[in-house]
Amino acid sequence: MSGVAGSSARREYERRKAKDEARLHEKWGRFGGIAVALADERQSTKAWDRGAVGEERLGARLDALVTDDIAVLHDRRIPGSKANIDHIAITRGGIWVIDAKRYKGRPELKIEGGILRPRVEMLLVGRRDCTNLIDGVLKQVGHIREFVGDVPVTGVLCFVDADWPLIGGASTTRGIHIVWPKRLAKLLTEDTGGDVDVAGVRESVASRFKSS
Repeated sequence: MSGVAGSSARREYERRKAKDEARLHEKWGRFGGIAVALADERQSTKAWDRGAVGEERLGARLDALVTDDIAVLHDRRIPGSKANIDHIAITRGGIWVIDAKRYKGRPELKIEGGILRPRVEMLLVGRRDCTNLIDGVLKQVGHIREFVGDVPVTGVLCFVDADWPLIGGASTTRGIHIVWPKRLAKLLTEDTGGDVDVAGVRESVASRFKSS
């Protein structure tokens, strides 16, 4: 099975939503139903729904790319960890580890320093410093790379529904591509210059990184 895109995030959202509603019922007693109907969702709960939708949308786009030359896996558990990998694509050229994010604002790679000072690259989304997301993708890439050995592994941070500019916008930092869904699809469909056994690698990776 390829797995269900966004399933872990969707379950976490439903869990948090049920917990929030139970809290309101306990607080308001017989008026709990009214309280639930009138209350705004907590931002921490809503964020999981937003993330799940992003993964689901990107998953559908990736599924549309599947051929003999491209295989896709969704929502895979990292062994020995509570973390998961949103999407894994296998092409003739190698493995793509894809982290989906649905943030508001424009993704931008800000570079400071250089000749006289150490070069520092920061990922901003709007005014929000999201550089730590790169570290997260690198860890995921490391887990896959350790398992597959010589097969090339590339990391991707894909922002769904972000405020991307009409021209340009894609960037790369520390080997991680920062792109939008259409750009990611182009990268995958063009990654044909290799002799990776797509079906074999897919089966092997799926057996190690199981569906969440």
